[in-house]
Amino acid sequence: MANAVSERLSRLNNKIMAAWEKRAIQEVEAAIPKNSLALRDSLPEFLEFIASALNTEIDRTKLTKIGKKHGRERAHEANYTIDQLIHEYSILRKVLCEVMEQEAPLSPEDREIIVCAIEQAVNDAATEYSETFSDIQEKFTNTLAHDLRGPLSSARLAAQLISKKPDDATSSTKLARQIVTSMDRIDLMIHDLLDGSKLRSGELLSLVLEDCDLDAILLQVADDKRMESPSRIDYRSIGPVNGRWNANGLQRVLDNLLSNALKFSPPESVVTVELRKIENAVEILVQNFGTPIRQEELEGLFRRFHRAKNAEGKSGWGLGLTVVKGITEAHGGKVEVESSADYGTIFKVTLPLVESGNIS
Repeated sequence: MANAVSERLSRLNNKIMAAWEKRAIQEVEAAIPKNSLALRDSLPEFLEFIASALNTEIDRTKLTKIGKKHGRERAHEANYTIDQLIHEYSILRKVLCEVMEQEAPLSPEDREIIVCAIEQAVNDAATEYSETFSDIQEKFTNTLAHDLRGPLSSARLAAQLISKKPDDATSSTKLARQIVTSMDRIDLMIHDLLDGSKLRSGELLSLVLEDCDLDAILLQVADDKRMESPSRIDYRSIGPVNGRWNANGLQRVLDNLLSNALKFSPPESVVTVELRKIENAVEILVQNFGTPIRQEELEGLFRRFHRAKNAEGKSGWGLGLTVVKGITEAHGGKVEVESSADYGTIFKVTLPLVESGNIS
């Protein structure tokens, strides 16, 4: 009877999930590096639906919602391709039937219900994945073009002003500095774009570490940002912190974190940057008092092209925090975020302190 099969599926739920997860980690390439599976979060709800469908007629509306939600969320995930998403469902169909039939054979009718439910879900997930990813790419291209136009226009205007008054050394020096700043900004964008593509494919960033002073690296970025936003940045220096870092990478980490903090906080508010030295590690904290980020959105912030609700209406192409995470992890560190109405939003980057050769 269908009721007995439904009860059997509910009872074997955990066994099915464990068998599926073990096999998927072996076969799904994107899951291997970090044992993460795109379907895992949706699986309990999906199995519950199939158990219900074995008792009653399939509610295709509810099933479509499950599939679309899964496909939409996974379009933002690094590593997962649409082929791998589909393969996870294929593994699920095989495992579900195998585990169920270890106790008793499935009737043709019950097997048909299971297969139809999985086929419907995978079709909906794949369609939504494709549509969401296409929409993301279009928004990304439009935003990138918009953001590049800003520093390019600034550099062009400065160059035109220099050409009109080539003998004004004071003005030309100031305008030349503005051109360099604009070009540096474009260079950071290009690096973020290239690194974002690497992270999307699951590739770890490769960084060359050199002896340098982390305090000096951060201070330079803070000073550059003060030129754009005077009186808004409070950098709390603890003096030199010598170690082996990738200076360019950590400049980009702080530049992205500061750009976001300034963008998403009130114009008159102060953004705090603090460098702390702890046992065998250092911490970089960036705090702002903008609209808090909802708790359910915090984990997804570092996904490629992801934008939180408080970012609506703000310029940006959704790569900055992905690159922050990638560069931090390439140093062997980690990045965390906390947000509340009481203390604002704090991004904390923790890096292992690998001391340079001349440090005792």
